[in-house]
Amino acid sequence: MRRRFVAANWKMNGSRARNRQLLDALKPPLRSLGGRVDIVVCPSHLHLGETVSALAGSPVRPGAQDLFGLENGAMTGEISASMLVDCGAEFVIVGHSERRGRLGETDAAVAAKFAAARAAGLVPILCVGETRAERDAGNTEAVVLRQLDAVTGEHGIEAMDGAVIAYEPVWAIGSGTAATPEQAQAVHALLRARLREQSGAIADGARILYGGSISAANARELFAQPDIDGGLVGGASLKAEEFTAICAGADS
Repeated sequence: MRRRFVAANWKMNGSRARNRQLLDALKPPLRSLGGRVDIVVCPSHLHLGETVSALAGSPVRPGAQDLFGLENGAMTGEISASMLVDCGAEFVIVGHSERRGRLGETDAAVAAKFAAARAAGLVPILCVGETRAERDAGNTEAVVLRQLDAVTGEHGIEAMDGAVIAYEPVWAIGSGTAATPEQAQAVHALLRARLREQSGAIADGARILYGGSISAANARELFAQPDIDGGLVGGASLKAEEFTAICAGADS
């Protein structure tokens, strides 16, 4: 059975004081879940080191929100995979829809970031998802499979061994309205089937998360679907009680 996984994406939020307060509130209730659910917190790069220190001795594990696809060089302002490892990160989000849509990241750029993360020993959380216009046009399957194939086509199915995939319908993110469990399950099953075309073992072991206005109210129903293995949580992860309830919903 696949181990459940819940990741908090704090995005461009937080301060040193606010983060300490939030982590102090999260650690006690999440301690009992750590043996059964993998829980990851992804703060801003600036707050990664302090988050790593704050999580020491806790079952909650540190991650990062992004990285650059090269190891070093004249790339002012960018962060490499080895830098993240040096600061204590274990996971990294790759290809989030906000970076694809607002910052113009291409499938090729995302694939390069994915490979850089794997090479450095980070576990990438690969995000895929369609916009409202793409869904309304009936292109959901084509879009998410293209985004997945950009990684497996470039680096092979073996690159997905141990990695995490997050399906995030762009039209649901921040809207307060999540995909229905049936809508989400259909895409998760599609992604797993695509992996199974190349490796049954990797497909069976792959953890595929849902992300898109996930909340304490809908988490348990979403997580009850056979191909949904947890969640990538945005705004709700900034509220200790809400995020704790989402993590508890994965423990079923």
